Amino acid sequence: MDFYELLSVRRDADVDDIKRAYKRLARRLHPDINPGDRAAAVRFRAVVEAYETLTDPKRRQRYDAGGPTEMAIVESVSFGFEGFDFSGSAQGTDASTFGDLFADVIRETLGGRTTPAPGSDLHTAVSVRFAEMMRGTERLVTVQRRDTCPACRGAGLVNIAEAACASCAGTGAIRSARGHMVFTKPCARCGGSGRQRRMVCPSCAGAGIEMRNETSPVGIPPGIRDGERLRLIGKGHAGARGGEPGDLYVEVHVEPHPWFRREGDDVLLTVPVAIHEAALGARIDIPTVDGPARLRVLPGTQSGQRYRLRDRGVPTARAGHRGDLIVELRVVMPALLDERSKALLRELGQLQTEDVRAALWRDEPGEPSPQSPSGCHA
Repeated sequence: MDFYELLSVRRDADVDDIKRAYKRLARRLHPDINPGDRAAAVRFRAVVEAYETLTDPKRRQRYDAGGPTEMAIVESVSFGFEGFDFSGSAQGTDASTFGDLFADVIRETLGGRTTPAPGSDLHTAVSVRFAEMMRGTERLVTVQRRDTCPACRGAGLVNIAEAACASCAGTGAIRSARGHMVFTKPCARCGGSGRQRRMVCPSCAGAGIEMRNETSPVGIPPGIRDGERLRLIGKGHAGARGGEPGDLYVEVHVEPHPWFRREGDDVLLTVPVAIHEAALGARIDIPTVDGPARLRVLPGTQSGQRYRLRDRGVPTARAGHRGDLIVELRVVMPALLDERSKALLRELGQLQTEDVRAALWRDEPGEPSPQSPSGCHA
């Protein structure tokens, strides 16, 4: 196998041309990019040997003269780097290494980790009284959220006075050896420049975000229903690596009222009336969500009868429109504490001859007609 043809370079190609050809093929043939592809793995090892040979002046000279190289291509391949022959010795800074491959191929493989990620949403709840639900109100909610670090603005690094990188001693590269093989990779701290212009943010330890308590006002609109959620855009956790922040959802609970009960957009109020008020009619004062009001009770009002007061209910989303106040009357019997009250009721019973239960004994279609149980005693 001709190493020059394998790398697709001319026989007089310089080291830079060979490196570029090697990087291009390594990106395409690396085992981590082609898992399970044995043919790609075998060719990758051949490309590595060609790169190792043609970038070492002595080994290239022997190869061009037709002599044996110090590394033989092994046709059997195993997963990852097992089976590779690292017996070649490194010579100088241009000695054959995997540094170029690691610096570019693996960086591309892991590059997705730098993609901005959106922050997660937060959830909390507040309670409001019935009267506050009717007119609308405001609440302050405090949540603990991840926010962008103000010191580094989410970058995780802060600018410092330029100096030589302490990790690579200003060389821009980190070298390590395993046996006869020397590995070189760009210094991660300085990005291969050899100069350090930024340092890890001391406020967030490089995370770019910090936990803090934040208080936000929440406007509760009039007429909100129990269990409804309000959304505060951008008040959730901050996104990673510059991603969009999440939202804050506030669930509103309306506390029950001792007198009023909501039915849709209407408000129901149960009002007790005395027997003489229901029989003769009256004008009575009742509470409403807007203050006291006067209700006219018609003569002969029955227990359970309802009266409707327009536009005294819950505000709706439609501007200027409200539900109604439904007043349900409950006739309350008097406490018979003296003989005079009993005598008056007996007299009323003698005057009232109508059978109020007569409707219970009317014939129904398909049913036999029962006889009225007159003369029965309890």
